[in-house]
Amino acid sequence: MIDRKSVVRRHTVELTRPDPSHALTVGNGDFAYTADITGMQTFTAYHDQATARSEGRLAVNTATMSTWGWHAMPNPEGFELADAMSTYDTARGPVQYPDKFDMMAAFGGQVADEYRAGTWLNGNPHRLDLGSIGLLLRPSADAAAETDPAVLTNPRQRLDLWTGVLTSVFEYAGHEVRVTTVADPHHSRVAFRIESDLLTDGRAAVAIRFPYASDGFFQTSDWTAPDRHRTTLDVLDERTCTFHRALDDTSYGIRLDWSTRGRVVATGAPHEYVLSAPVGTLELVAGFSPGDAGECGRGSFDSIRAAAEVWWRSLWTSGAAIDLSGSTDVRAQELERRVVLSQYLTAVNCSGTLPPQETGLVTNSWHGKFHLEMHFWHAAHFAVWGRPELLERSLEWYLSVLDTARDTARRQQYEGARWPKQVGPDGRESPSEIGSLLVWQQPHPLYLLELLHRGRDEESREELVERFAELVEETARFMASFVEDRGGSYHLPAPLVPAQEFYDAKSTEDPTFELAYWWWGLEIAQRWRERLGLPRHDEWGRVQDHLARPHTSDGVYTAIATQPYLRRDDHPSMLCALGVVPANPLIDAATMERTLLDVREDWDWNSAWGWDFPVMAMTATRLGRPDLAVDMLLMNMPKNQYAPTGHTPQLGSLLPIYLPSNGALLAAVSLMVAGWDGAEDDVPGFPRDGSWTIRHEGFTAWP
Repeated sequence: MIDRKSVVRRHTVELTRPDPSHALTVGNGDFAYTADITGMQTFTAYHDQATARSEGRLAVNTATMSTWGWHAMPNPEGFELADAMSTYDTARGPVQYPDKFDMMAAFGGQVADEYRAGTWLNGNPHRLDLGSIGLLLRPSADAAAETDPAVLTNPRQRLDLWTGVLTSVFEYAGHEVRVTTVADPHHSRVAFRIESDLLTDGRAAVAIRFPYASDGFFQTSDWTAPDRHRTTLDVLDERTCTFHRALDDTSYGIRLDWSTRGRVVATGAPHEYVLSAPVGTLELVAGFSPGDAGECGRGSFDSIRAAAEVWWRSLWTSGAAIDLSGSTDVRAQELERRVVLSQYLTAVNCSGTLPPQETGLVTNSWHGKFHLEMHFWHAAHFAVWGRPELLERSLEWYLSVLDTARDTARRQQYEGARWPKQVGPDGRESPSEIGSLLVWQQPHPLYLLELLHRGRDEESREELVERFAELVEETARFMASFVEDRGGSYHLPAPLVPAQEFYDAKSTEDPTFELAYWWWGLEIAQRWRERLGLPRHDEWGRVQDHLARPHTSDGVYTAIATQPYLRRDDHPSMLCALGVVPANPLIDAATMERTLLDVREDWDWNSAWGWDFPVMAMTATRLGRPDLAVDMLLMNMPKNQYAPTGHTPQLGSLLPIYLPSNGALLAAVSLMVAGWDGAEDDVPGFPRDGSWTIRHEGFTAWP
C-alpha cells in the first residue's frame, strides 16, 4: 500500500514572502475563504486584481465565497431573455438565439442600446464576496492600519494539505504573530486562532469589512458603493455578535463567536468593524448563512479544526493515490506535486452542490457563473479517482433546471432538453454570441453520469439509473433532434459554435470532436435504457449509425467540416474525439495519430489553454503513444505553469487561476495510469524505458 500521508505531506505548500499572486484557500466545495500571507484577509488592496490588471501585474483576490451567495442588480426596465434575441435562418425555419451581448463593452466601454438587455442578463446574477475578515495591524492602538505587507518580517506560511490547516507566522513591530486558519468541512464557517502579544495593547485586532456586489466583468466586489448596501450589527454578548447584510433584494447573515471577553465596534467608516480582545490568544469563528445569522450556529475553533482534520484525512485515505517517488525522470516530482495540489484545489472549489465557476470559490470570472462545458474538466476526475460522491453533489443541479433546459429546446424547435453554456443557479442562460450556440456541453451530463455509474458500487447503481433516467432521456432526445438528415447522413448543422470557439457560427458544421461526442453521448443513453430494462432507441441508433464522418485534409482531421476547416490556435479540440471520447466508429486511430503529431509540430501554443495539454496526453495514451503522453502533459508553455499554490494563470490578473487545468490534469493522469476497458497495458500512459516507476491504487478504469 502507498504511504499516502507521506505522498501528500511532501507537497505541503510553504510560502516565505508576500506575493499578490499567491493566495491560499481553505474550504469545503460550497464555501471557501482565501487568505493572504497573514492567514487572513489583511492586505486586500495588495491582492486586488483590478489594480494589478491596470498595472500589468498578476494578483489573486482574497475573498469569502460560497455556492449560495448570489446577487442581482436592480432591473427597473424588466429585461428578459427575449430582449437579447437575434433571428437565425435554419433548416427548421427562423429560430431565435440570445446572442446580443458585447463582451468588449462589458469590460467598461459604451454599451449600445441593442446590447443593454444582454449586458444586464449576462451580468446577473453574480456571485458575492461575503465579506473580509483580516488582521488590523498598526504601530499604536490609535494609528492607521498598515496596508502594505512589506511591514512584515520573516513571514512563513504553511498549508498542511493532509489536514486542511493553514498556519501563518510573521513578525510585526518586533513581535511574533501566529495565525491558524481552518474551514468547517460541513458548514459555511471559518475559524481562526490568533496568537500575539500585540493583541493585548490593541496594536493587533480583527477587522471585519463588507463590500457591495459587482456586476463588472471579472469583478468580485465593489468597495466604492457604501450607500448601496446595509450592514446591521447586533452585539449579543461579550463573546458573540451577528451582522445582517442587505444588498438590494439579497440578504444574508454572519455570526462571530470568539473565545474571551472582547468587543466589536464600528470604526466610523461604512461597513467596517473592529473586534478587540486584550489577550495573547484569540480564537474566532465566523459563520455565514443565506438566511438569518442565527442559522449559523455556535462553533469553536477546536471543534472545527478537529472536524476538518477528520474530513481531509478521510479524503486522502479514500479513493485513488499515486506515488512517483521511485521514478528517475526529472519531471516526476513536479508531476506528483501538480497531482496532489490539484486534488486539494478541486476538493475545495469544485465538489459543491453547484457546478463550479472556472475560478472556483476564490475569485469571480464571468460574474461568478459556471460554464457547463467546463463541468467535465472540473469534476469528471472525482469518479475515476474513486470519489464519486464529490461528483454526484453537483449533478443534482441538472435535475433542478431540467424544465428550463426543456424550454430552451422547445423555443429552438427541438425535442428534449438543451443545456446552456454560461449560467447561474437559476438555469437561465446568459446571452452570448458564443455561448448560445455552443454544443459540446450537451453530452457532458451523460458522460459524467456514466463515470458516476462506474464509480458506484453495484447496490447503489440501480437507484442512480432510475433517479437520472428522465435527464438522460431528455438530453439524448435533444441530441437526436439536433442533427440534420441530408439524404440519410446526419450532420451537426449551423448555426453552431464548436469547442474551438472562433469560427463563424452561421456557417460552421460537423466539428470533429462534437461528431464523435454525439455518437458517444447517444451510446451512453442507449446503455442507460438497457439498464432500465428498455430496448435501445431505434431513432437514436439510426443517428449513431449514419453520423457524418469527420472532415480530413492531407490525412489529418480538421476542427470543422466547413471553411476554413482549421485554425492553429486556441484549443486543438479535434484531438478530444479519441482521448476524451473513447474509441468509436467515427474516428480512425491512424488518422488521429497523424493529427496529434501534426498539432505537436504546428500550433500556436501561447494561445492554448490549461486543459489542452491534458487533452493531448489523453489522446496519446489512447493511441498507445506513452512516449508522447508525458511530454504533452508537461509541455513548458505559458498556460501550463503551476504556481507554488497549484494555480495555473491563463490571462494574467484577468484569469489568475483556472481550475479546468487542475481537473483535466487529474483526468489525464487517471487515464494514463488506470487505462480503460480492454486496455492491453497496465499504466498505458507512461514510457516503459525504466525512467518511470508508478505505484498506484484505487483508480476506476475509463470507458
